[in-house]
Amino acid sequence: MTGGSGPLGDTVEHRVDPELGPEAYRLTVAADRVEIVGGDDAGVFWGRQTLRQLGGPNAFRRAPLSREPVVVPYLIVEDAPRFAWRGMMLDVARHFMAKDDVLRYVDVLAAHKLNVLHLHLTDDQGWRVEIKRYPRLTEVGAWRPRTRLGWGEPALWDERPHGGFHTQDDLREIVAYAAERHVRVVPEIDLPGHSQAAIAAYPELGNADVVDTGALGVKTDWGISPHVLAPTDAVIRFYEGVFTEILELFPGRYVHIGGDECLKEQWRESPTAQARIAELGVDDEDGLQSWMIRHFDHWLAERGRRLIGWDEILQGGLAPGAAVMCWRWYTGGIAAAEAGHDVVMCPQQEVYLDHVQSADAGEPVPFGWVHTLEDVYRFEPVPPRLTGTPHAAHVVGAQANLWSEVTENRGRVDYQAFPRLAAFAEAVWSTLPHPDERDFDDFERRMHEAHYARLEALGIAYRPPAGPHPWQQRPGVPGRMHHKPRRPWHTA
Repeated sequence: MTGGSGPLGDTVEHRVDPELGPEAYRLTVAADRVEIVGGDDAGVFWGRQTLRQLGGPNAFRRAPLSREPVVVPYLIVEDAPRFAWRGMMLDVARHFMAKDDVLRYVDVLAAHKLNVLHLHLTDDQGWRVEIKRYPRLTEVGAWRPRTRLGWGEPALWDERPHGGFHTQDDLREIVAYAAERHVRVVPEIDLPGHSQAAIAAYPELGNADVVDTGALGVKTDWGISPHVLAPTDAVIRFYEGVFTEILELFPGRYVHIGGDECLKEQWRESPTAQARIAELGVDDEDGLQSWMIRHFDHWLAERGRRLIGWDEILQGGLAPGAAVMCWRWYTGGIAAAEAGHDVVMCPQQEVYLDHVQSADAGEPVPFGWVHTLEDVYRFEPVPPRLTGTPHAAHVVGAQANLWSEVTENRGRVDYQAFPRLAAFAEAVWSTLPHPDERDFDDFERRMHEAHYARLEALGIAYRPPAGPHPWQQRPGVPGRMHHKPRRPWHTA
């Protein structure tokens, strides 16, 4: 039904019809009624988001600006998501994001029909979740004395201490608030690498037979720390205690254990690690890491949960119940899908939002490769090798990741995320043509005609299409650009 328009009444009828399918909806706006039929409660909620869009940008403000009725067009919209996992990762470990900022991003994700918030809670530079049985994780691990500014030599430093953490009640609130908006929160506790903050708090977690772990502090600069967890039974028991409390806070199915960028030099030098390799009968240090991942795969499965980790968990053999989050191009995700494992695609070459948005010299602290708005709009989660095969069903969705080495406040997070997250949201909700055939001009037109105004109403400090505002630039803070591999997505 098209043609005509009328005022939006106070009553919106809604009901659930499971035949529509999960998260699907049908929105009808007619002269005599407004009705949303959802395949489930989530579908009804997503239908409300579409109705909100029809109400104009002021519908995204926290209070109405006028008592005049909102006029919306008469129409019928039938819609359903392409993927079940449509996510964003926020790294609250490198730079802490307070509870209110996380809650705000729940609202932002919901407004874009994104349904997963992945919280990266621990890393070398900070531990951000209260664990009551191990209080030093936040007493010590949540704080660093100073922070490196950008990259480059000589190093520049912000000499102010930085830190913070979410209490368990904070996280319960975040999870409950997200659930009301049909957003699932996935916690990440990184192991066995990216663990220097934990070792600084509890030196016995590290490879004390190789280095003086008692002298370690929380890492103050960027990059990968060589200080990784010791492969001992005591460390396993410690992290079982951590995950026991994590499961009480996060009721969702998935628990992320990291598993990426574990530098293994300390294990090669450690008599304890080498003895464990011999005892287990694994081939090498990769096999040792696989043993740790497999342990928690089994431990979580016994409790009705499912392990997910970065694609390095394939090294040494993939744990039988694990799902894979593929960040290093598409190779690991293809291998996991073909082996029957579920995959969330988030290749850094495509959808890492901490990467720079243009080659403009004014971009604040440029890092990585240039990912333009058009690049993200043309992101395709299912590579051609899987297209048309039964394995394609194992690509359960995709995620945009925002690491926070140089996003030290909410405005910087907004700048890196938007408008690109809007392009990502459309790419993972809709069934779009081949990336080369997508109508980016039409998407850009819709951004200018409507969506930039919505972002402004939401208070999002997005990157303007013409480039950063002067106050968004960071002159004098060095970046670190990489040469993007000349490998188009369709060769994966």
